[in-house]
Amino acid sequence: MSSEKTPIPLGSNFIRAIVDKDLEQGAYASRKWAGSPGDAAHQAAGQPDTAKIRTRFPPEPNGYLHIGHAKSIFLNFGLARDYNGVCHMRFDDTNPEKESQEYVDSITDSVKWLGFGWENSGESNLYFASNYFDFMYRAAEALIENGHAYVDSQSAEEMRINRGTLTEAGKNSPWRDRTVAENLALFREMRDGKHTDGSLILRSKIDMASPNINLRDPAIYRVRRAHHHNTGDKWCIYPMYTFAHPIEDALEQVTHSICTLEFEDQRPFYDWLLERLAEAGLLAHPLPKQYEFARLNLTYVVLSKRKLIQLVEEKQVSGWDDPRLPTLAGARRRGYVAEGFKLFTDRIGVSKADSWIDYSTFEDCMREVLNINAERRIAVLDPIKLVIDNYAENHVEDCFAPNHPLKPELGKRVVPLTRELWIEREDFMEVPSKGFFRLVPDGLVRLRYGYVVKCTGCEKDAQGNVTVVHCEYLPDTKSGTPGSDSVKVKGNIHWVSTQHAYECEVRLYDRLFKEAHPGEGDRDFLNDMNPNSVTVITAQLEPNLKDAKAEDSFQFERHGYFVADKKDSVAGKPVFNRTVTLKDAWQK
Repeated sequence: MSSEKTPIPLGSNFIRAIVDKDLEQGAYASRKWAGSPGDAAHQAAGQPDTAKIRTRFPPEPNGYLHIGHAKSIFLNFGLARDYNGVCHMRFDDTNPEKESQEYVDSITDSVKWLGFGWENSGESNLYFASNYFDFMYRAAEALIENGHAYVDSQSAEEMRINRGTLTEAGKNSPWRDRTVAENLALFREMRDGKHTDGSLILRSKIDMASPNINLRDPAIYRVRRAHHHNTGDKWCIYPMYTFAHPIEDALEQVTHSICTLEFEDQRPFYDWLLERLAEAGLLAHPLPKQYEFARLNLTYVVLSKRKLIQLVEEKQVSGWDDPRLPTLAGARRRGYVAEGFKLFTDRIGVSKADSWIDYSTFEDCMREVLNINAERRIAVLDPIKLVIDNYAENHVEDCFAPNHPLKPELGKRVVPLTRELWIEREDFMEVPSKGFFRLVPDGLVRLRYGYVVKCTGCEKDAQGNVTVVHCEYLPDTKSGTPGSDSVKVKGNIHWVSTQHAYECEVRLYDRLFKEAHPGEGDRDFLNDMNPNSVTVITAQLEPNLKDAKAEDSFQFERHGYFVADKKDSVAGKPVFNRTVTLKDAWQK
């Protein structure tokens, strides 16, 4: 777990070192750029590419982005920004059964929310793998024609058995030696819909005895009758991701293809494929290179797309944007901010070694940013009435509270004081515990931004529960007036006028899981869910908060940081979500 508290300096990670070396050696100086990749113009001779480097962020549109993706977004877009390059926003949409326009829209929204775009000097760098399907098909035929691919008629189970193990070599398919003419004919029949789903598959011909299982004739095209969100019903065969991805990188003239470590074993196929297509005259050198970094492993969350889908589909949460989920859509509703993500990714750095980052590190980054950016407001979350018995019943008095203690230029706001106030229930104790310096019988306390008051007693219901607290104020002790400090008190409590308060729904969000590693071992990860991950209360807020707009963030004094809910807030009636407490409540 990282405990570093300052951002790492530029140039301190291994990927930046690679980029620096490539630029110094002019590794990609001969690249040409001639328009949108995949179209006819791209195959013609173009002008030199003025971008020093090209990176890409290539999500599959089969779910919502999560916190782990933020690390990749800041890395890829950040490298392009820092090196006067370009980062492509590309959708790897090669699996139509699991993809949808909803996911495409949510991904673009999240990337923009984090502060990145794909327009560069009039050049749009938004791409879809599906726009290259024609080229990918030609590439597959080129592999067949050059003896590097064949159509296999084995069943999925037969292929699995013959693939071998980590210690045993695989066995050649009985269909591996089909002639080029036979393979071309069958592949074209696959394209034309003459074969059923799963009956035939196109495989690259590499080495079934390779110690790297990913080189044992990996599949590159399968028959799949499915409607595609972008190409409709044009195709009934679709390329495999491992085949499509390197081709996309090459067509887009990507220089540094940055992936997470689980793709390290795929790199030899990435290089093999691009070299074969270059030999066939379909691609030109210099070819892209793939580099891997450690993905984000964060405690108290699940980042598995399969598990996130399960949580959503089984309605364990309210949807992809549930504020308890680690999705970027959920994080935005929760009140986490883009600047906090930037601080977090800087703090944890980029390395080749897998490690676990404690969730408190992420929360600390959000606290640091929100402490600087969020204006202060008063909210009473567990209200009980306080009556100032010697204060005139109909009198309203202005008190003045700073909008931000660190930013005096933001000025002050008016908080109305009246005879009856809401205070926190925990701020009164009839029999005080040791070290309790708030309201107690005959004790003195200051109403924050107001007067010093003396508690005179309380009222109780039939069950003995305190329902009303009584006090009297000391007239010459109002904050900000001469002589206000003449009476010294140890306690200071916040309050809201009952006459002016905004009664509001507030959602107190906490971690979705109670265990640091949900589902560790053989446990069902659902059994590790935190039953107290959300509590909905009715709170009393200062009247200024009634005008808050969706996504406005504030520090509720003493309680934490809160945001007006993006989805459920309406004009004049915001609903607030707790983003994070002022201190880590999970420390052990």
